[in-house]
Amino acid sequence: MNVVDLTLPIPARQMWQESWQGEECEVETVRAKTWDIAQGPCRYQAQVYLLNLVGMSGTYIDFPGHIVATDDGTHAGNAPLENLYRVAATVIRLDRADGSGGISADALRRAAPEPVAGGALVLNALGRRRFDEVGFRSVYLLADAVAWIVASGVRLLVSDVFESDREPQNVFQCLFAGGIATVCQPVNLHRIADPHPRITALPLVVSGVTQLPCRVIAEWK
Repeated sequence: MNVVDLTLPIPARQMWQESWQGEECEVETVRAKTWDIAQGPCRYQAQVYLLNLVGMSGTYIDFPGHIVATDDGTHAGNAPLENLYRVAATVIRLDRADGSGGISADALRRAAPEPVAGGALVLNALGRRRFDEVGFRSVYLLADAVAWIVASGVRLLVSDVFESDREPQNVFQCLFAGGIATVCQPVNLHRIADPHPRITALPLVVSGVTQLPCRVIAEWK
């Protein structure tokens, strides 16, 4: 079995891009008091972590309710495991350069392996480049590409590109309206060596939360 971690680690202190107005992800370590265990001579100090982070820290998942208008009631506390755990997937590979603009449905169709099947789609649009090695949102999905993805019937999209700021395509609202959860800021997509792996994307089980970091794994024989 081959396994690749597609998760971007969250540093103990992470500064966001200027686009996110300098929000911080911060982890504080607190030295807890010494605990006395009545049953035996066991004394220790524990480390307790106070986590202060935004939902877009590291690799993260958006459920449709991230946008109020497309809220279907799914959140991290009730998302069906069959849509997140070891989901059969199809990988589409492109090698789009920094600033190369919109990706069309025709580009996806031509690059897609046969068959396009499974409950998840992995779009490796940037080749060996990471999402943060190109201009922010300078490569993005066009509206017809989003419609093609929705029509494929997948419930999970793992991609290194999504929306454009300069030419908005309504990417997330259309995906969410189609019942698709999105995994943003994945890494190592180019290391998936099989066009039809299984994908696991598991966030913390936090009731009511529709955007939060998650661990993402690809596996294949």
